[in-house]
This record gives sequence, C-alpha cells and structure tokens, in this order.
Amino acid sequence: MDAVIRNATLPDGRQGIDVAIAAGRIAAIGPALPVQAALQIDADGDLLTPPFVDAHFHMDATLSYGLPRVNRSGTLLEGIALWGELKPELSQEALVERALQYCDWAVARGLLAIRTHVDVCDERLLAVEALLEVKRRVAPYLDMQLVAFPQDGLLRSPGAFDNLKRAIAMGVDVVGGIPHFERTMADGAESVRLLCEFAADKGLRVDMHCDESDDPLSRHIETLASECNRLGLHGRVAGSHLTSMHSMDNYYVSKLLPLIREAGVAAIANPLINITLQGRHDTYPKRRGMTRVPELMAAGVDVAFGHDCVMDPWYSLGSGDMLEVAHMGLHVAQMTGQQAMLACFDAVTSTPARILGLEGYGIAEGCNADLVLLDAGSPVEAIRLRAARRMVMRRGRVVAESPRAAARLALPGRPAQVNFRLQRKVPA
Repeated sequence: MDAVIRNATLPDGRQGIDVAIAAGRIAAIGPALPVQAALQIDADGDLLTPPFVDAHFHMDATLSYGLPRVNRSGTLLEGIALWGELKPELSQEALVERALQYCDWAVARGLLAIRTHVDVCDERLLAVEALLEVKRRVAPYLDMQLVAFPQDGLLRSPGAFDNLKRAIAMGVDVVGGIPHFERTMADGAESVRLLCEFAADKGLRVDMHCDESDDPLSRHIETLASECNRLGLHGRVAGSHLTSMHSMDNYYVSKLLPLIREAGVAAIANPLINITLQGRHDTYPKRRGMTRVPELMAAGVDVAFGHDCVMDPWYSLGSGDMLEVAHMGLHVAQMTGQQAMLACFDAVTSTPARILGLEGYGIAEGCNADLVLLDAGSPVEAIRLRAARRMVMRRGRVVAESPRAAARLALPGRPAQVNFRLQRKVPA
C-alpha cells in the first residue's frame, strides 16, 4: 500500500474507519485494516470526505475586482457592463495568471473539481484559449469542466452562436446559455431550443444561466425542461440560478417542479451571489432571491451549490471555500434541520459530482484517492466551523496541509481542543 488513513469519520456517520490507498485509488476501506504503508495518516476521529466540487463558477473573470473600475452599485447589470468594458483590455497571460492563482486557492481548500463558464462573445475567444491552457496545466491537481457561455446573449450578440460552436470545437466541454438576457421572451425560448438541439447533436451536456431575475414571468426553466424531454437529454442538463422561482406563485411552481424532475434537469443555486444580487429593486418586504432549494430537493431534483464569483465585477468577496457557500445556502434556505444541513454538505460534494458526471468520485473501493481531511467530526460541524483542511489528497498524493484549529468549540459529547473553564481548587 502507498498510504493508509487511520481512524476517520466518514460523511455517512461511520467512525473508526481506515482507508488504504494504492496506485492513486482506494484499495480497501473498513475498521482497523491489517495493512502497512509508507505513509500513515492519523485522522484522530476527524471527518474524511471526498473533495469539494463547485458546479458553477466564472474563472475567466475571477480576481479581476477593480478592473477597469469598481462596481459601485453592486448590481448584476453593472457587473455585466463592467465585464464588457474589461474584455477589450484582457490579455491571455493575465487571464491565465489569475486563474492559476485561484486554482491554488481552490486546491488548498479541498476544492478539486470546478465547472467554469467562459465567455464566448469575444470574437478572439481569448478567454477560451486561456482557460483551455489552465485546464491542461492544473489537470494533475483538479478536474475542470468548461462551459461555452454566450454572456451577451446567443441571439442578442452578433456571432455568438458561431463563436460557441468554435469554442466547442476547440475542446470546451459543455453548452451554455443565458435566455433571460435575450431581447424578448420569445428570443430567450428560441435560444434554449437552438442550444439544446446543438448539444443533442454533439452528445454534450448543457448548463444554462436560467431566469437569474426577480421577474416571476421569466420562465425559461420550463422551456429548458421541455426541450430536455423532447430531445432525450435526461441527466445531462442543469439550470443555474433559477432565481425567478423565488418570486413565482405556488400554483405555477406546483406544476413546474414535476416537469423539472421528469426531465432529469438539475438545479444549481449560488447562495453567496443570489442573496447579494437579487431583490435589488425591492423596498420592503425584500425577497431573498435564491431559488426554492428545499422544494426542489423534496421533488427529487438534484440541487448543487456553486460559488459563482470570487473578487470579480459582480462580487468583491470570496475565497474559494465551498464550506462558506454551504454555510450561506443553509441560512438563506432556512435549512437548519439535521437532514437538511447534511443535504447542504452534499450540495457542495456528492451532488455536484453527479451533475458534472465525475468518474471515480467517492469513498469506496476503486474510487480515486481524492480526499479531504477536515478539522471537524461531522458534515454539520464542518459547515458550522468552516473547518480547516488538515490534509488534501489528489490521487493518493498529499497536495496541501494545514494545522488543526487552536481552539475548536466542540459539539456536546465531543472533547474540545481547549478548555476555557478555570480549574479552581475546592477547599477540603
């Protein structure tokens, strides 16, 4: 064996588990495995999980905050306008440098798979070339899927569809879209049809920015699900954001949810960004903006959380920490029951892995030895503390480490790292 991790707690609640690793894969798993290895890691009861997965990100824009100016209003539309101002000034070298820096952050935080949208409305396809190079260079450390994203609208932006086809031919993995940004509802529906037919013809996955709006009449998710049914794209399609669903009436949603489930369309919410950008036109009461996560999950729809943005024209914060994303999602969706909190942990691990179609993901014999050891005893505690990543392993090789927190406040029944109570001697 190349390595063995001893005495780990797994996300499903099993404790005292050993994981043996050989040739980059999990060779055996169970309590007190009778194996020896060159590398012995004592989990000491901490949580061992598969890596975090970000199902929705914009790596071509990451770490560009303040270029060419700051988003003063903090709104979605000013962010889009800012990105339009920045695009002519972009260089491939700067794009690659910023993306590689973000990938370093991601790996250190146990984020080893990212689906990133890349703008194809620039005739030069500069960002596409840059991220294809980044994908090649980071492949030993993380899995990256690229989505051909017509940021300015497939039909609204001249040449966008041809550019998208060129990007796919260059090696981009997934077909993207943004129907609610087209000039009319009819154009939005037409863009969904064209993109889904193209994806079906090429055998590709689809991930569309869909209904990122407070308008309850923005219903392109209905068209996306219908096209998925018509073209047999079940299990290959995701609708990202879906924020208009938070403003829809319950009767319409009662019809919409079964359609999404029947079509096998996944939903990707972006809690940090949805709660920031939506509801901007409201006075009070003010809408939260994030899509109906608990209701989608209850309907049997796969729901993942994405980071979406880090220090870019739309969002000046963020660090690549998917536990922060889960933490915000849990609060915005009011998912504070025990099972609901576990579902939020799944929404940044196993569920997005399924949506992306990652092979060899998980903790079972034969899976890739891609693992994260967290300074926490359970998924809920990991979210609560945004736990330190004691170790990050990629294909059986440790690629990042950090020390345990100096003072972890434990849940009842679990020993704390520091005892803050004063020990006083009681007189006899």
